[in-house]
Formats: sequence, C-alpha cells, structure tokens
Amino acid sequence: MSTQTIHSSPSTADVPDDGPSRRLYWAFADGWTIVRRGMTHYVRQPSNIAWQLGFPIVSVLLFGYVFGSAMSVPGGGDYREFLMPGLFGMTMAMAFMNTAYAVVFDTTKGVTDRFRSMPMAPSAVVTGRGGGDLIAATLDLLVLAMTALVVGWRSQGGILGTLAAFALFLLLRFALIWVGVWLGLLVPNEEAAGSLFAVAFPFAMISSVFVAPSLMPTWLGTIALWNPVSSTVTAARELFGNPPAVGDTWIEQNALLMALVWPVIITAIFLPLAVRRFQRLSR
Repeated sequence: MSTQTIHSSPSTADVPDDGPSRRLYWAFADGWTIVRRGMTHYVRQPSNIAWQLGFPIVSVLLFGYVFGSAMSVPGGGDYREFLMPGLFGMTMAMAFMNTAYAVVFDTTKGVTDRFRSMPMAPSAVVTGRGGGDLIAATLDLLVLAMTALVVGWRSQGGILGTLAAFALFLLLRFALIWVGVWLGLLVPNEEAAGSLFAVAFPFAMISSVFVAPSLMPTWLGTIALWNPVSSTVTAARELFGNPPAVGDTWIEQNALLMALVWPVIITAIFLPLAVRRFQRLSR
C-alpha cells in the first residue's frame, strides 16, 4: 500500500492550541492512521489472517483428536477443555513473529523511511503497529474461539470469567507486540525474520500449553512453570472453569497474579527498547 494514502488531515479547528495537548493529539491521530493502514492490509489480503490461524486450527485437530486420546490431565478432566486455553495462549505467544515480519517488511521496502520523512509524531509508527496488531489479535481469538466451540470446548466460568480470561490473552499479546517491534527493527531482512520461529516455537511449546509441567523432566518443567505463557494459560483455565492441572508450586498457585505481572515486566523492558531502536534508525 502506498504511503500516499495513509496520511489523514484532520481539520485544524479540532486540534488543541497548546503545545503538550497538540503533540498528544497528533501522536494519537498519526498512530490511528497507522492502525487503519494495517487494517486495510488485512482487508485486502485476507490470506494473511488465514495463514496466521492455520497453525492453531490444525493444532486443535491434531492434538485434540489425533493425540488427545493418549493425553491425560493430572487431576482428571477432558483433555480438549484443558487444551483449548493453551492454544489460545500459544496463538498469542507466537504472533510476535507476525509483528516482527511486518516491521521488517516496512523497513526493507522503505516504508519506514517514508514515515520518518513525514511531519508525523515519532511514536506513531511504533504505537500504531501495536494498536493494529492488538485488533488483529482480537479477531484471531474470536475465530479460534468459534473453532473451539465447534470441537466441544465450553467455558464454565460465566460471562465475566470468560471475558477476563480473553483479556489476559490480549494483555500477553499486547506485551509481546513490543518484543516483535524490537526484533523487527533489529533483524536485517525478511529471511532473517523467518528465523525468529526458532525463538517463538520453544517459547510457546515449553509451557503448560499442551501438558502440565509436572509431567515434564524436572529441569524442563521448571522452565515451563516460569514461562509467562504458562501463567496466562493457567489463569485462563481457572477463569474458564476448565481443568487447570495446577501443582503446589508458588508460580502455579499465583498464576492470575503472574498473568498480570509478566506482561507489565515485558512491556516495561521492550517498549522503551523498541522506541529507542526506532529513533536510532535516523542516526
């Protein structure tokens, strides 16, 4: 998409006159323009969404039906109900690759340089990418939840519990967006961005997504327990009323707390890194 079509020109009569308010206004307006650009890409290229959802949907069929009969949940319970919150979490965890790839694409094609040459807020490119990816993540969760309902998954946690669980998934995705932006600004080209799968795959898999950490070797189970994905998935299982398979470790007993703390830590580290990296592109 040409950058010539994305710059909006709101009426100057609507812009606050004083300095800080004016900067805040343009930061929001320019960021929203970047969000609309991202949504336009999804509308014009729906295959991107299909590709993003392909892996988790295939995982539902593969692990739910092919391997599911051989899986057991510690403490009992239906494996597909145990599995689905894990797949929601895995989808959110691995999506930072999409963010990184989109950032690399814009950088290598000169779109990012075009943005920087425009009279727009310096933070708009980074925050706009984050806002657009969060909307896309919401659509991903909606489609995946519909798939889950088809295969028999149900939430027993009521409306508030269900919404809270999905909010935790989006919170994790929001935090990982900044990891994707930072990595996207670090890697030199699209081929290198593809290698990020080697990082995303163990990050999502060495967790409680598919099996309880208590069933893993001790050293691997410890890594899985302290994986932020595990905290979000375990907390969501409890909110959904699905089998949680929770052990007696501190991190498992405080999964809801850590599902809130981990995204804050990740955002506090990688959001400044992403903004700083973007600012250094001009040096």
